[in-house]
Amino acid sequence: MAVQDWQMVIGIETHVQLATRAKMFSSAPAAWCEQPNLQANELDFGMPGTLPVANQAAVDMAVRFGLAVDARIATVSEFARKHYFYPDLPKGYQISQFEHPIINGGLITVADDDDQFAVRLVRAHLEEDAGKLTHDMRPGKSLADYNRAGLPLLEIVSEPDLRSARQAAAYGRTLHKLVRWLQICDGNMQEGSLRFDVNVSLRHNESDPLGTRCEIKNLNSFRFVEQAIENEAARQAQLLEAGESIIQQTRLFDTTSGQTRAMRSKEDAQDYRYFPDPDLLPLRIDEQTIEKIRRGMPELPDACRQRYIDQYGLSPYDAGVLSAERGLATYFDEVARQCPDAKLAANWVAGDLLALCNSAGTTPAKAPVTAAMLAGLLSRIADQTVSGKMGKEILAKMWQSQKPADEIIEGEGLSQISDAGQLQEVLATIIEKNPKQVQQYQAGKHKLLGFFVGQAMKETGGQANPQQLNELAKRMLDEQK
Repeated sequence: MAVQDWQMVIGIETHVQLATRAKMFSSAPAAWCEQPNLQANELDFGMPGTLPVANQAAVDMAVRFGLAVDARIATVSEFARKHYFYPDLPKGYQISQFEHPIINGGLITVADDDDQFAVRLVRAHLEEDAGKLTHDMRPGKSLADYNRAGLPLLEIVSEPDLRSARQAAAYGRTLHKLVRWLQICDGNMQEGSLRFDVNVSLRHNESDPLGTRCEIKNLNSFRFVEQAIENEAARQAQLLEAGESIIQQTRLFDTTSGQTRAMRSKEDAQDYRYFPDPDLLPLRIDEQTIEKIRRGMPELPDACRQRYIDQYGLSPYDAGVLSAERGLATYFDEVARQCPDAKLAANWVAGDLLALCNSAGTTPAKAPVTAAMLAGLLSRIADQTVSGKMGKEILAKMWQSQKPADEIIEGEGLSQISDAGQLQEVLATIIEKNPKQVQQYQAGKHKLLGFFVGQAMKETGGQANPQQLNELAKRMLDEQK
């Protein structure tokens, strides 16, 4: 037997760092900082006599997520103390939510290539992050950085509905896209803004009881999620086939070796001695607040994608590309509203504009060519003032100069030549100078039409209307017979 003879059962706990200005329970800044301990205050250091205060912005972001996944928002939830002793947690406990979380249930729909599946959520709860230990700066010593201590987290817990490493990575990408779309997290996985703890167990069939699970902590890329699950599943399959049992453990993924290794025995809830935090009152959210947040919700990614298909007639692929990021979708919507051809707008936004953004390391929202400027250029392409090829050159000039298309077209004399008489004169000269090619065309080598068109484009500096030029060249060559 091999790992493919077993069924993987996977559940994921996702730690989403909320994009607030301050930390979850202290006024210290929540911004990224490379200098250790500069973004921590007395509460983050666990100094005696400090009192936590819940960050309302973090609460609102949690509600926004709950509404997006159609979950139940608790009008009354409770903060608890989760006790464990480790140098990255100076208070000796973490403030989290246990029995009464802010979000209950919910559903994430995942579309991965041709595979679409749903993942149920157990809950999502608010908590504070721990600090970070560094082990390689001083030989034999570990150093603590409390900049992360107290950062606001939303921990999203899925049901064990995933059945493969590929599905798990697709779920992670969908969740990453959603929290960025809702603007509750910057999604920067290199800085730890989104981290996955993956629970893996094996069984033979869907009807079998769940196997003993192992948790792989702190995975910060979708590739690592896939690799860690595949390695851990192979490890468990080898043990089970040898007649051994799986020990419930917390494990780490070694990205160098591509293997998981034991970190500690897996704790259960009772090991943390949860109890309500006496320094924090129950968190109450009235229905009016929930409705206010609901009214401010953006169109969600799946609805946006379907709208592009229905309203603009885009292909599912193009609609998926344009709805991949909220900023890109907003940019496209603005272009499409001002451009006479939405499909033309889709091609240029998803193609040339996005390519320039990627090359410059920027986003459409920060691009030097605004949506209104691009719409102006596309209007000139649509009314045949310029050709598509000329449009690419003009877009590059717009990017460099930040000038509108009309100013560049007029200033550099780039208008497309559509005067039939002028084009006929150019073609007549070319036909007269190339009798051999004319004879070959008339003998049946009709591909030579491209030769005459190319010569005419060269003669006009690329400004001839290509469609009109093709029609005229064919008619004039046919008349030579």
